[in-house]
Amino acid sequence: MIRRGALSFAFLLPFLLAAQPVATDSYLPALPEIAASLGSASSSLTVFALAFGVGQLPMGSLADRYGRRPVLLAGLGAYTIAALAGALAVDASMLTTARAFQGLAMAAILVCSRAAVRDLYPASDGPHVMARGLTGLGATALTAPIIGAFVAQHAGWRWVLAGMSLYALALFAACWRSFDETIQPSEGVQASAGSVREIFGSAAFRAWALLAAVTYSGMFCFLLLSPMVYIGYLGLSPQLYGWIPAGGSAVYMLSTMGCRHLLYRQGVLLTVQQGAVLSLSGAVIQALGCWLLPGSAWPLLLGHGVYCLGHGIHQPCGQAGAVGGLPRLAGRAVSWSGFIMMCAAFCMGQTAASFVDPQYRFGAWPMVVPMLVAGSLIVAIAFVWLPRLGHSARVEAHAAPVSAGSK
Repeated sequence: MIRRGALSFAFLLPFLLAAQPVATDSYLPALPEIAASLGSASSSLTVFALAFGVGQLPMGSLADRYGRRPVLLAGLGAYTIAALAGALAVDASMLTTARAFQGLAMAAILVCSRAAVRDLYPASDGPHVMARGLTGLGATALTAPIIGAFVAQHAGWRWVLAGMSLYALALFAACWRSFDETIQPSEGVQASAGSVREIFGSAAFRAWALLAAVTYSGMFCFLLLSPMVYIGYLGLSPQLYGWIPAGGSAVYMLSTMGCRHLLYRQGVLLTVQQGAVLSLSGAVIQALGCWLLPGSAWPLLLGHGVYCLGHGIHQPCGQAGAVGGLPRLAGRAVSWSGFIMMCAAFCMGQTAASFVDPQYRFGAWPMVVPMLVAGSLIVAIAFVWLPRLGHSARVEAHAAPVSAGSK
């Protein structure tokens, strides 16, 4: 699996997952300069997100059929070339095309990384490993905008994309040397015969994938609408606002670290239930702030921090749990889980954005209500749905010896 003397997969995983914030968060500070240079910039970010979301579906099937290593290396290679092509773009359409291919490449990297976790570790260890990997992602999300702004200011926006290319090239070299195939050829053949019906027929997949999608949807609505709320409605400066998502990333990173300790001490169900209380509490704090202190940013900030604590628990548990019972179809399960996550976030975000107008008649409510809905759904999943999964598994375990004896 991993070659002797090479880097361990546990070491590589945070860097592989961090390729996503490297491609997005470091890119954001360069958007104004890109727009001034090429005349348009926002479409390149939108197309990247769409390609990344939709691209996960075919990448999961490819990873199951042909293996993790070739698809991962192809994704890293394509990411390297696409980022370099973006750095050399002469117009907005060339940049948008390059970013679309980079989004597809990112889908391959993410799907193979998450599927390899299921290949290499038992289902019970998956949340621990994903929490460690997402800690690295959180650290990158915290620092990437700062580094991107520095590079864009002192070297120009093209070097931001060139930096992405160098990052992927270094990962390609590391994975070429250290990462070997994590599934056996026979498993790949069996996986090719698996159907989508089998994945969605798994109650565990539906529950854990929905948990990951719901918590991410609430966070996505914050990322989408918070600039309008904090800058447009509450009047904060853009520079001051920049510390808000950075602070959320710091809290998220700390939460993923704490999640690992909680999982070892008390198990996944109780940990997720405690995270659900945090998610709902954060949204309730924000809602109370909108109701009682509509012109104050402090309740929104406090509630966002508390929600991020829950988010740092639910993402590793949800992502690992969605594939825990489907080792033979891990690639496809990962791809469908990621696709559901992106679709749910997009739909909830667009619905919430439709209630924002130039006069801000609804104040911060368009940002807060989706997080309140997400927190309520998370509580229902954690306290109603997930305990039933555990009960069903215990019933099947007790029934199996009886059935064997009757034969």
